[in-house]
Amino acid sequence: METIAKRTTGWVVIETLRNYGVDTVFGIPGTHNLEFYRPLTALGIRAVTARHEQGAGYAADGWSLQSGKPGVVITTSGPGLLNALSAAGTAYCESRPMILIAPGPARGAEFADVGTLHETKDQLAAASAIVEWGRRVQTAEEAVAAIHDAFALFATGRPRPVYVEVPLDLLEESCELPQEATAAREAAPVAAPDPGAIAEAAALLSAASTPVILAGGGSRGAAAELRILAERLGAPVVTTGNAKGVLDEHHPLALGANLRLAAARELARDADVLLVVGSKLGEAELWVDRLDARGAVIRVDLLPSQIHKNQEARIGIVGDARAALAALIPKTEAAAPATTRAEALVAETLGAVRAECAALSPENTAIAEAIAAALPADAIVATDSSQIAYWGLLNTLRVRTPNSTPYMTTYATLGYGVPAALGSRIAAPGRPAIVVTGDGALMFSVNEFMTVVEQGEDVTVIVVDNGGYAEIQQNEADAGIAPIGVRLAQPDWPALAAAFGGTGRRARNRAELSAAVAEAVAAGGLQLIHIEQASFDASEGR
Repeated sequence: METIAKRTTGWVVIETLRNYGVDTVFGIPGTHNLEFYRPLTALGIRAVTARHEQGAGYAADGWSLQSGKPGVVITTSGPGLLNALSAAGTAYCESRPMILIAPGPARGAEFADVGTLHETKDQLAAASAIVEWGRRVQTAEEAVAAIHDAFALFATGRPRPVYVEVPLDLLEESCELPQEATAAREAAPVAAPDPGAIAEAAALLSAASTPVILAGGGSRGAAAELRILAERLGAPVVTTGNAKGVLDEHHPLALGANLRLAAARELARDADVLLVVGSKLGEAELWVDRLDARGAVIRVDLLPSQIHKNQEARIGIVGDARAALAALIPKTEAAAPATTRAEALVAETLGAVRAECAALSPENTAIAEAIAAALPADAIVATDSSQIAYWGLLNTLRVRTPNSTPYMTTYATLGYGVPAALGSRIAAPGRPAIVVTGDGALMFSVNEFMTVVEQGEDVTVIVVDNGGYAEIQQNEADAGIAPIGVRLAQPDWPALAAAFGGTGRRARNRAELSAAVAEAVAAGGLQLIHIEQASFDASEGR
């Protein structure tokens, strides 16, 4: 049958999103949210139905990282919304744009406690405790205004998730708003950074003997400017996990996303001038409480509140990273001889980083190197908070562009990898989508295998099986606790993939892994490669 077109409040909300360039939404249809789904086909918007709202949120995040637009999650009221809040928490911690929209109780029925379907004490308060702002609208005009306000935030402020709740009676109400009301609005210009702070910072950087740039997630829109400034100053660049690839990690000044490892972190700490771009310098990125830089610190951030957070700055530049770096470039002096010395220092430091990785986790480092060698050069590699990721792959894999490794350093959730890879693949269909995850993490989102198959997308999952929650088992041992709740029974992973309509393989050594990855990417669809950590031979030539 054909959908009956009805211009409801739900319709104008979706129309407004479409006018800002959103062509894909993620969620699960429910009894109460159908008016958000009614206009999707007519407006040319793809609906991706996840098998759990948390997966919908993580898929939206992966899509957002590749498309540059906010991920949109549609849930039903009550449990649907609450299921998605872990994804909203991820977007908040990692400063990523996301819009959650859901129906709420009809106007006048708030806190009724009469046993209506999906009744929840206060879902607006629940969501508002997680997101940047939550808003329960009372009219169609307010609903559309909330979408406009969300895009204004994403364009000019720190990108974080927002929640828009539309009362059920309003959602289904006919709407007479003119189409001009839903048209995308031009964002206000971003304020230029203070010229005095720019001049002072440029003079300090130009006089530096051992400058270093530390790039965080806020630098991802300034990749070109960051490279030019680094080359001009002869400054090594170390990044956080969220900024991985903001400088091509094959560049001779690139230290990669190795801030958590002592060799790279000490280089930043010992710089006579450290330029920090778009990072809060949190413990989750550093793996220590504080950086405690010994030299002069210059910080660039959108928000004044971040300038001295976790690390005092001598000079604070409040503004967009791209604008700030573009302003610094012509005011700094080129340092060609220093560049040669810096490149040698970077090569030496990377050698120390590799040795440190191998000492901290030899098994994960060896397997990660084997995986990195097998992957296509242009792959998007989504990961979970699994040992194979933070003990191995994120340190060994070198990528050329930002957002190539969807991850959540601070929130450190499980179940992110598969849906994030799916969302990434939908937004960037020309790039192979790979998941590298542990067995414990994969069980959090194995249901999304069906979403991959249903959507007809190509996703290859590499699961490194260490028998359960190995990190927590070690934590227990360190605390004097015998293993409890951490040694997990395993399914037949290749057979499980086949049960979902995919293809499963096992890789027992480096050669088999390389062949399995090539075959999986060429075949397409849902592909799974199982690596049993205890028996994998990562040596060369096997």
